[in-house]
Amino acid sequence: MVYNNEIVGRGRNEVNETKNATRHAEMVASDHVINWSKENEKKSTEVFKDTVLYVTVEPCIMCAGALRLLKIPLVVYGCRNKICGCGSVLNIAGDDIPNTGTRFKCIGGYQGEKAVELLKTFYKQENPNAPRTKVRKKE
Repeated sequence: MVYNNEIVGRGRNEVNETKNATRHAEMVASDHVINWSKENEKKSTEVFKDTVLYVTVEPCIMCAGALRLLKIPLVVYGCRNKICGCGSVLNIAGDDIPNTGTRFKCIGGYQGEKAVELLKTFYKQENPNAPRTKVRKKE
């Protein structure tokens, strides 16, 4: 997450590691922004209003809902999340949905090929934090 040309929040998926289904990269980065705001004596609500989120994959519906509530104005992502992305079932980013925060702009395809390659590399390696039933058997 970038505020005034400074990276104020970073995140990565921590779901398996923490056993907490809400710990997507966007949520982790949001927590970093809140901490950064406290350390710099700023109101996080004001910081989020001027923060741009750069993320590898289009935010899921849960994260898009959180981004609306945080009033993030712009999300730039690499590749689409066709199954549960913020524009897949419902346009969470842009639709007028009462009592769900502020709409935000989404720009997709930024370094899209690089994003896809990052995901391929990630899914090729074994995840040491994955539940035992999800660990791939070596051939």
